[in-house]
Amino acid sequence: MSISNLDKILDKFARRVVKESKTALTKKKKNASKSLYNSIGYDLDIHKNSFHLSFQMEDYGKFIDKGVKGVGGNGWKKKKVDNNLYKYTNKRPPHEAFNGWTIKRSIAPRNKKGQFTSRKSILFAIANSVYHTGLETTNFFTKPLDNALRSLPYEVVNAYALDIDKFIK
Repeated sequence: MSISNLDKILDKFARRVVKESKTALTKKKKNASKSLYNSIGYDLDIHKNSFHLSFQMEDYGKFIDKGVKGVGGNGWKKKKVDNNLYKYTNKRPPHEAFNGWTIKRSIAPRNKKGQFTSRKSILFAIANSVYHTGLETTNFFTKPLDNALRSLPYEVVNAYALDIDKFIK
């Protein structure tokens, strides 16, 4: 079974979005645990009269991409968020979510004698900071998707034209 020109174009489009998203994630230094990076992918199903293309990533990827507005207050400076999609109100982020991040960043609390202590207090402090300041918008996925979509219509029209030409012959 041969792959039609449209199939090739859609596959190329999806691979481009995934590659550029991973590159942006790394450049913005949001790749400490590699969990989000490794989870970015796509699924392309081609049928006779339709197609379905979906992108996947870890659930928290949308918050890294779009940002989360912090609650501010008491001298906390909020980070720049380009939208009002996500914001903290009365529920703080789970402190356990930062455990892998602190390990990768070599953040370990010590007591006055220099001995390592429980990581729990530092995790609560980081979660509290994120709650107040928020997460800055990165657009690590949105920008590559928008850029790829701009060139897609022209490529799709050409792919359809080539497929129709093959069909007529």
